[in-house]
Amino acid sequence: MQVRDQSIKGRLRFLTTLALVPSLAGCFVSPGGESSSEGGPSGSRLRVALAFPPAENFSPYGADATLLSRLGVTEGLVALDANGAAAPALARSWRRENDRTWRFTLREATFQDGTDVTPAAVAAALTHATQATPAPAALAGVTLSAKADGDRGIRITTAAPDPVLPLRLAGPSLAILSPKAYGKKGNPTPVGTATGPFEITEATGGGSATLDRYDDYWGGLAHAAGIEARFVKDGAARANAVRTGDVDIAEAIPVAQAATLDKATLREAGTTRTTSLQLNTTTGPFKDPGLRAAARASLDSSALVEGVFEGYADPGAGIFGPAVIWAESKRVRPAGRAKPTRPDGTRITLATYDNRPELPEVAQVVQQQLQKAGFTVKLEVREYSRLEGDALAGTFDAFIGARNSLLDTGDPVGVLGSDYTCDGAYNLARLCDEKADRAVAEAVRTYGTGERQDAAMAAEAAILGTDAVVPLAHQQIIAGVSGKVRGVLLDPYERTLVGTGTRTRH
Repeated sequence: MQVRDQSIKGRLRFLTTLALVPSLAGCFVSPGGESSSEGGPSGSRLRVALAFPPAENFSPYGADATLLSRLGVTEGLVALDANGAAAPALARSWRRENDRTWRFTLREATFQDGTDVTPAAVAAALTHATQATPAPAALAGVTLSAKADGDRGIRITTAAPDPVLPLRLAGPSLAILSPKAYGKKGNPTPVGTATGPFEITEATGGGSATLDRYDDYWGGLAHAAGIEARFVKDGAARANAVRTGDVDIAEAIPVAQAATLDKATLREAGTTRTTSLQLNTTTGPFKDPGLRAAARASLDSSALVEGVFEGYADPGAGIFGPAVIWAESKRVRPAGRAKPTRPDGTRITLATYDNRPELPEVAQVVQQQLQKAGFTVKLEVREYSRLEGDALAGTFDAFIGARNSLLDTGDPVGVLGSDYTCDGAYNLARLCDEKADRAVAEAVRTYGTGERQDAAMAAEAAILGTDAVVPLAHQQIIAGVSGKVRGVLLDPYERTLVGTGTRTRH
């Protein structure tokens, strides 16, 4: 049910200085392709440049979960289709038995270590996820238990009624891994234990990873023989690698670099990603609602859309943007906001990360706007993997990040619970507000698609009313793709990139 953002593209600026762009030549040596055993294409390897290195050693329970799904490594019981509805994955069908119990029927599949995907293995994987600390975002506010039921069945019971359990199980953080993945202390490893069409065979720290085609994948043999993945945080370097032919696919092309790519290599798609300013409500100056209101009132998101995103975004309207097509017609005006108080030079630390190239520039504009309002702002920019821990710990007074609002579950209520409730696992604003928690809890209990959307927007209004989060812009995906590549998977939820049909032609 997602549509592409209809932003009118502003005039693109040409900001390429090749002498300053790190070269990727030599980083993507492609081994020879191998022939498909089923008479398919030759199977050249794909060279992919990704913006984010693994932050947690490829743990499926945190930010790395999406990285794994985008590379075609991991899968869950359920997937999301193009309209955001639950679609079969490792489970070929399911039914709700009562308010708290669902039964899923597994398809015939194997793990990459050669063992069968059995009900017992799936139940064990989900049980491990429920015991993870912090809990995976898809399980925010939810308690569930999973038990094998016959040769191909698994029964999942939740402590409270969960109307959207299939959508929840589509979250990348609930990927199913083989029992071997959980053999050591700490987070499980997906290396050789997942079920997707590509298997991680080698990872060198946070710089690169080698993936080979998994020939026994239940969904059919992938066209590509494997993937040479490199994690390149410099957006200009990713764009340059597409121009020079050093990579086949590069994600997250900076808007400033879009004009430097040939039109044939530029791919755009709508996304449910929103760039927001999160204000620390627990410690520091923004514990004061009046100062949060002052910060919110000082920001002009239209300046960001025009000056930073070059028209590849829309002004921040809420936690949910235009790509969530039903949101605007159901949006509720926040009530009970505090009155802004004068900052009078209040000192704050504003942090962001540079893996998404627009964010440091967004932060600079926000810094200027806050300073004009009377704040004294120190800006701190790091790579995301070196920033996340401090951000979650409340080290910063303010944080600018880009978050896909439907990434974790496909359910609009999921991100509200994980990001803006007292027990939320990704609560960067450290918000613990009784009214907001109550509104989210009410949305969690609501059945019916339209009714649940209404409840989600009521909860959004309660959260925005605290001024803990200030939506800045709703973004689009910009990717660089070689003209020889077919089958790249760009979706609004940013869960997919490479699949069985992704291939190069000669």
